[in-house]
Amino acid sequence: MVFRRDDAWVWDFWFAVPGGTSGEVHLFYLFAPRSLGDPELRHQNARIGHAVSADLRSWRDLGPALPDAVPGAPDDRASWTGCVVRDHDGLWRMFHTGIAEAEDGTVQRVVEARSQDLMAWERSDLCLEADEQWYEPQDWRDPWVLWDGDAGLWRMYLCARAGTGDRHGRGVVAHLTSPDLATWTVGPPVAAPGELRQLEVPQVVPCGSRLALLFCANDADHTPERLRRGARPEYGTHVLYGDRLDGPFVLEGDDFLSGDNGPSLYAGRAIEHGGRWWFLAWTRLDDSGAFVGELSDPFPLDVVADSLVVDFGPLARPRPRV
Repeated sequence: MVFRRDDAWVWDFWFAVPGGTSGEVHLFYLFAPRSLGDPELRHQNARIGHAVSADLRSWRDLGPALPDAVPGAPDDRASWTGCVVRDHDGLWRMFHTGIAEAEDGTVQRVVEARSQDLMAWERSDLCLEADEQWYEPQDWRDPWVLWDGDAGLWRMYLCARAGTGDRHGRGVVAHLTSPDLATWTVGPPVAAPGELRQLEVPQVVPCGSRLALLFCANDADHTPERLRRGARPEYGTHVLYGDRLDGPFVLEGDDFLSGDNGPSLYAGRAIEHGGRWWFLAWTRLDDSGAFVGELSDPFPLDVVADSLVVDFGPLARPRPRV
């Protein structure tokens, strides 16, 4: 059964699996009360929730993951999408997006919370802002962090926008590095601008002999140039490919990984569990066009010719003609 809260919309999410790829899965997700009425109001009221599952299908909700931010904190307005990693000392680190009352929620920053057990979290004083040498200052969100053993450092990927170029196509994936998860160096993007207004919720995963960088975008994010060449204004999850963790990652096709070919899903994530890879996303609209706000069931995610493919089974549908 899907993960749904009757009292709250559920959308972007991320995982932690402390026992390995067959252990219990911890889900961290954004939620906001359905009593707001308008789903668009959820962004300025978002909090992070916590649930657990043994099979990615049956979930036990644990309620809010983080204590409320104190007034004046960089996330005292709302907490947005992030990730969880375990450092070399066994401490869990949640990097996530914060927006503050001070700027009326208009500036995004990366903040952090820490936990010994994934259950009780304390906020740290880490606060990362966009470097205007490469990026616009407002868009700086959805951190994805991983350890690069070959280079001996941590890497962070972010949804960002280039500081120059046509405004319709400034969406990039920003790249930061750190030796210790505390001191971060901002570098140039690993995905170049030019195709989309934004590349949200990045995630880097292995893909055969190379790497895949998942991201999502909506139907209004496509540049006029993309549409002129025949790309569909799809809403969903797409993927970039590369050979190195420091990029470049490039777009090899216009059809989304999960868009017109399946149900109405957004912000898809890949997770290895139970001996294979799975794709989950949150459900955006039902058949009548009403907003849903719940987590999907898992779909098999496979690698075919060094490219990702999602098997939607009976929910698959043919791509519409352009």
